[in-house]
Amino acid sequence: METTDLVLAILHHLLAFSLAAIIAAELVLVRSEPTATTIRRLAGIDRHYGLVAMAIILVGIGRVVYGLKGWEFYVYNWLFWAKMAAFAVVGLLSIRPTMRYIAWSRGVSDPGYRVPAADLAAVRGLVVAQAVVFLLIPVFAAMMARGYGF
Repeated sequence: METTDLVLAILHHLLAFSLAAIIAAELVLVRSEPTATTIRRLAGIDRHYGLVAMAIILVGIGRVVYGLKGWEFYVYNWLFWAKMAAFAVVGLLSIRPTMRYIAWSRGVSDPGYRVPAADLAAVRGLVVAQAVVFLLIPVFAAMMARGYGF
């Protein structure tokens, strides 16, 4: 059981850091008007975003069910629910950028295509918001690990 808990914790942390890196990459790529190559890159990175987020959820469920702390530690801890809410908000904030990346990808076949400035500004704001809310997740996790939240 200790080995399972350790493996799940390691995977969970690596996936969380991967998601942070993906959000950071998106932040960098939406700083200025994207080229066709940048749009393709954004779409690819965003696909990984979805896969990593899903993996975090699955591994997180594994930690709750098979972890050493037991499901009661999580279910009755308000910080756990705050962490889940922050993760959900990050996910919800990612929907519009994903839809825009898909739309932009369709437009790239036209050599004269340019991302509308309003679209880019909206996406940039949402990615910044994701990054800010994402910062709450490790804060809540660190507090939980030290026994807060009951």
